Amino acid sequence: MAEPPPLLAADIGNHQIKFGLFPTESEWGLPQPAQVWRLPTSNADFEPLAAALPAESLAWHVATVHRQAERRLADWVQHRRPQDGYRLLRNDALPLEIHVEHPQHVGADRLLAAVAVNHLRAANRPAIVVDAGTAITVDLVSADGAFEGGVILPGFRLTAQSLAEGTDLLPHVDHDPAADPPPVVGKSTAAAIRSGLFWGQVGAVRELTQRIAGELASPPQLFVAGGDAERLAAFLPQARVVPELVLAGIALCARGSSIRPSGKTAEVPARTEVG
Repeated sequence: MAEPPPLLAADIGNHQIKFGLFPTESEWGLPQPAQVWRLPTSNADFEPLAAALPAESLAWHVATVHRQAERRLADWVQHRRPQDGYRLLRNDALPLEIHVEHPQHVGADRLLAAVAVNHLRAANRPAIVVDAGTAITVDLVSADGAFEGGVILPGFRLTAQSLAEGTDLLPHVDHDPAADPPPVVGKSTAAAIRSGLFWGQVGAVRELTQRIAGELASPPQLFVAGGDAERLAAFLPQARVVPELVLAGIALCARGSSIRPSGKTAEVPARTEVG
């Protein structure tokens, strides 16, 4: 039997598109991409991928919260890599029970993060999943692995943009995910905004996770992902940062597996960042 082609997972967000190349071999543990590429979602130019991707056929599995960008990507793959397979993941095809009013309206990234967390969490324990990107989502996965819904609030960058656009004199303050936490008391307008952005988000996420945990019969595990994961997790008790959680969920769906084997602990292997 021929070996399946390598997987190219694409997570199309509102701010950026992440591409992860996964090897064909499958090991127990949470799959993580060997290489990652990032492009801005707005008017994305996919041509840099042409030289970076391997010449062999790939199997594309794509999740999106930005329909126009996904259509542009699908057209690009069809014209530039016609030998590749292409599959758009839809909510009703994911290996996940979705307990919300309109399952088809939930962002695919939130659901795929839950698929990945089901591979990581301890058996019979619920989990809270924080994804800190353009928006910050705080979602609950039940002890039996169902997506129960959650909370959506604007992320750091979006909050900064709204504050500047909604006022006359307040400046736009750039957000740097790698910066140290700011002093609580800002000594300038910009410093006061940075404090409000950072500590306001930390406080919001802490309050939300505590309130969700307080409504559960057993203590949940806490997983944090996204571009601002490291900064947030430092202030969340017993939080585990998981790189590329959504890409891992895509890989699990592509491999037809969402549940780890009984008795095994899922580990997160190292990967190489590209570009």
